[in-house]
Amino acid sequence: MKAGIIAAGLGERLKKDGIFTPKPLIKVAGEPLIKRAIRAAVFAGAKRIACIVNEVEKEVSAYLKTQSWPVPLDLVVKTTPSSMESLFSLAPFLDEPFLLLTVDSIFPFDTLKDFVNKAKMLDGDGALGITQYIDDEKTLWVKIDSDSRITGIGNEFYPADYITAGFYFFKPTIFALIEKAREKKLSALRYFLSLLIEEGFVIYGIHVQKVIDLDHSEDIQKAEDFLKVAG
Repeated sequence: MKAGIIAAGLGERLKKDGIFTPKPLIKVAGEPLIKRAIRAAVFAGAKRIACIVNEVEKEVSAYLKTQSWPVPLDLVVKTTPSSMESLFSLAPFLDEPFLLLTVDSIFPFDTLKDFVNKAKMLDGDGALGITQYIDDEKTLWVKIDSDSRITGIGNEFYPADYITAGFYFFKPTIFALIEKAREKKLSALRYFLSLLIEEGFVIYGIHVQKVIDLDHSEDIQKAEDFLKVAG
């Protein structure tokens, strides 16, 4: 299994809170978010990782280039207009079933490994981690059927029972929709996920426990406290 890590955002909400450290280098539990994401992916079974970071915050790419990693790391340094385009930039490296992480999702490693093990057992084009813990102003609501297949993604399904948790498992088949997504001028990963469902791709939801999305300054301490409790 390969893994992709999206870490190309500029952390604008954190900057508004007065935190100017690039988001991937913000430390939680004593280590930068990007290092934690890489370790989590390896713990979950990734044998090779592709990571995208922006061109603006050069210290992030410098950090990744100067560290030793437990698996090969394919680094893409590119400023993209959206998380969706960040994913598309990683497509050439993700030519087999892959785990996809965003750098700002905080969770116990066992949570991710359990998700991957369940996702591998499913037929279809992929799976999303979904949770009932809601602590983000940009929640993405998910509707599932009795077989846990996702039937709808988006604000129009509020209030559904679940929201996305920030990590995903996909087969490369999803990249068949890259051109259609661009033709539709979709502006975020969330809209691409919705397009997958609309186009009939078989995507399942796998329930996971609490996940912290690190977007504001107060989320750093919240993540620290969460991980202490989770062990």
